Amino acid sequence: MTEYLVEIRNLKKYFPIVRGTFRTVKGIVKAVDGVSFNISKGETLGLVGESGCGKTTTGNCILRIVEPDDGEVLFHEDDHVVDIRSLDRSQLRTSWRNMQMIFQDPYSSLNPRMTLKQIVGEPLVEHKISKGKELDEQVAHLLEIVGLRPEYMSRYPHAFSGGQRQRIGIARSLAVNPKFIVCDEPVSALDVSVQAQILNLLQDLQGQFGLTYLFVAHNLSVVKHISNRVAVMYVGKLVELAETEEIFANPRHPYTEALISAVPKPDPLAVKNRIVLTGEVANPSNPPSGCYFNPRCKYAQKVCTEEMPVLREVSPGHLAACHFTDQLSLAGLDTYLHG
Repeated sequence: MTEYLVEIRNLKKYFPIVRGTFRTVKGIVKAVDGVSFNISKGETLGLVGESGCGKTTTGNCILRIVEPDDGEVLFHEDDHVVDIRSLDRSQLRTSWRNMQMIFQDPYSSLNPRMTLKQIVGEPLVEHKISKGKELDEQVAHLLEIVGLRPEYMSRYPHAFSGGQRQRIGIARSLAVNPKFIVCDEPVSALDVSVQAQILNLLQDLQGQFGLTYLFVAHNLSVVKHISNRVAVMYVGKLVELAETEEIFANPRHPYTEALISAVPKPDPLAVKNRIVLTGEVANPSNPPSGCYFNPRCKYAQKVCTEEMPVLREVSPGHLAACHFTDQLSLAGLDTYLHG
């Protein structure tokens, strides 16, 4: 039986659209609209989709960096299950020892006025884990774990490259020995050569400390490299979820097929046969009726404009939200790389 660490049930986050002198609410943006998934202990779940689909907001809601409006976030601690949404601020601080985040931008996520000792050691101080000489030793150890020299403790973030800064952010996230880490596009701001180093570091740390990741990204090549399973989001909703090899070999939703077709070919002279989606991403404050993807879907029929498809299991462990998933024959990654 699968042992879950995190269970997300019908998670929702709506942002009001406020206008005018009297700040009147004119509408709502459904950033996360009824998202549900589970993450097993020691697993990496990749969460992918276009910019603005709600990936980062989902991660922020899980950790309550942003307060969800509805749903459950269940965290399986050693001997009991905690609903993160039900905790007061004091209880939440305690739970944050088990849940941490690696931010996207290694520049803005580090305080330029703090030394590495202060940045990496801040969680240890805030949670009253260590101080004095013991704090110095733990910070030095954390820096060594992520591939940085202990003598860098007295330096400031401006003295480091983007890849080194992200290593500092990773060291900070490891300080309180968490079980679960939300990786919010941790390599998207880095050079390609540095991306591989950070991804390998994350995988090594996962094996060393038994970490569980929610890996948010829009680069499917990166997701394929690091994830055990992949969840695809479109305009605040999950449209497909499956094991990584399965979803790349046998996509069951037209949006997933389009994303896979955009994965770059290793041969620069190869003919590109990607699917170019027409139109714009649906407006989350005024989405189309029926399936949100129907205005851009070449397979759409009348029912797609009238009824919202339900995310359902189409084969063991493979979920998709499409009315015609059983009839469609969609191309996988091999077709677009070698076809």
